[in-house]
Amino acid sequence: MSGHSKWANIKRRKAAQDAKRGQLFTKLGREIEIAAREGPDPETNFKLRLVIEKAKRANMPKENIERAIRRGAGLEKGRALEEFNLEGYGPQGVAMLVHILTDNRNRAVADVRRVFTRHGGNLGESGCVSWLFEPRGYITLSVDDQDPEELAMIAIDAGADDVQVSDDMVEVYTTVEDFQWVKEALEKRGLKIEAAQISMVPKSLVSLDEKGTFQNMNLIEALEELDDVTEVYSNLDISDEMMNKFEAERGR
Repeated sequence: MSGHSKWANIKRRKAAQDAKRGQLFTKLGREIEIAAREGPDPETNFKLRLVIEKAKRANMPKENIERAIRRGAGLEKGRALEEFNLEGYGPQGVAMLVHILTDNRNRAVADVRRVFTRHGGNLGESGCVSWLFEPRGYITLSVDDQDPEELAMIAIDAGADDVQVSDDMVEVYTTVEDFQWVKEALEKRGLKIEAAQISMVPKSLVSLDEKGTFQNMNLIEALEELDDVTEVYSNLDISDEMMNKFEAERGR
């Protein structure tokens, strides 16, 4: 999981600065709107607070955030949004769980099916791969000039049940129940949080050769570029070496 999570997190940081900022803000606006249905106050709505923090890290304008909150709370007219998952397989049977936020289910399903087909995968039936994933809290800490091993120990002391360490990032996993507590404990220690969310983490991973790995990474990228897709989870094991080679070949 570490390689894929890190790759996705790097992509999120870059996405805040690239030419697709408008698309990113649209996706974040939808996430805020859905979260605000449970209440417009981020102090009492933890899910909303998480998405607002995510939007701020992406430099989303304050007025956009506030407008999305009002729409979600029913204080301003907006389009009806639907939230659901689609499931499928990438090349060589890699399991993929695609999270959708859309105002047009038929369009979203058709777009996702088209991308799967174009990249050598196929959209499956509901339940075909979801059993391979479990919800877990996921937090990434920026290392900066600190000792990553020391950050990992702090995270474990704060209640994390798994930690993955690399040179520039510490990935922290928690149970869903402990997620809010661990996040707040890390913030109180003054640690810089790059990302914090409830993720669908694969129970086991599959490793492929370079060709198969790159085919699946291209599929994941293409799915993430769809307007209606907010997250793509897979059980593909992506090593740091493979990730760096992929990015180098794509000219990143």
